[in-house]
Amino acid sequence: MLTANHIEGIQHLQQQCEQYDKIELKLNWEMLRERKNDTMDFFIWKDHELIAYLALYGFGSTVEVCGMVKPEERRNGHFTNLWQQAQRVIEDKEFKKVLFNAPGTSESAKGWMAIRPCNYSFSEFHMHWHHKELSKTEGIVLRESTLEDKAFETALDAEAFSFSLEDAESYYNERLPREKECRYIIEVDEKPIGKIRVMRNLDESYISGFAVLSECRGQGYGGKALQWIVKQELPTGNIIKLDVETKNDNALKLYERIGFVQQERQDYYDVPVALVTN
Repeated sequence: MLTANHIEGIQHLQQQCEQYDKIELKLNWEMLRERKNDTMDFFIWKDHELIAYLALYGFGSTVEVCGMVKPEERRNGHFTNLWQQAQRVIEDKEFKKVLFNAPGTSESAKGWMAIRPCNYSFSEFHMHWHHKELSKTEGIVLRESTLEDKAFETALDAEAFSFSLEDAESYYNERLPREKECRYIIEVDEKPIGKIRVMRNLDESYISGFAVLSECRGQGYGGKALQWIVKQELPTGNIIKLDVETKNDNALKLYERIGFVQQERQDYYDVPVALVTN
C-alpha cells in the first residue's frame, strides 16, 4: 500500500511536471489510491523530495507504464533507471503486452521514447464534463452490480474492449476489492444490456468500463445511462471525467453531446515484450 508520504510526493511531482510542461499526466489515481502493495511503483528521492517516479498499471495480461521526472533532474538517467527496475517486475508477473502512456504534447516523453524500441499504438482523449442541460433518463434502470453479474460483465468487457475472457475475468477480480468504486448494471425491461463504473477520489469522479451490448447500441440507452451517472455525481461537486479512444467516433460524439469536453490527448506506444524480458 502506498503511504501518505508516497502519495504526497507523487502529487507534488505531478504538479511540478504539469505546470512546467503544460500537460496533464494520466496517473490513474483511482488505481494508485487502491494499491494493496508498492511492487508496481518505483521511486527516486533526493533530500526527502521525490524527483522521479514510474508506475505500472495491470489490466489483465496488459501492463501500462507511466512516469515523470522533476524538470531540473531530467537527462540524468533517472527514468531509464526506473524503467530497468520495472522491466524485472514485468517479467516476473508475466505480462504479455506493454504499453507506454505519454501526454500527446510531452516533448520530454517523446524524446525518451524516440530512442527506444516502441511503436505508436493508439490515442485517447481525456474528457471533463462541463455544465449542460441533461435530458430525462426514462426507459432504463441502473442498479448496483452483484457477484451474480460477473459472467455478464466479463463477457461484455471481452466484447467491447477486445479482451480475452481470461483477461476480462482477471481484470474483474482485480477491481472487485476497490472500496471507492461503484459498479452498475444498465437494465431495460429488467434485462441487463450494459454496464458502467464510477470511482470517486477526492475532487473527481472517474467513469470507466462503460459498454452496451452490440445489439442494443444506437437506441439511446448508452446516452441515458451516462446522463444518469452525471446527474448522480453532480451533488458531489467533483470534476466528472472519462477517457475515450480518439478513433471511437461514435463514443466521442455521444460524450460531446452530453457535455464532455476534450482535455489532454494521451498517446500509447507498444513495447515488444521480448525486448522487455530479455
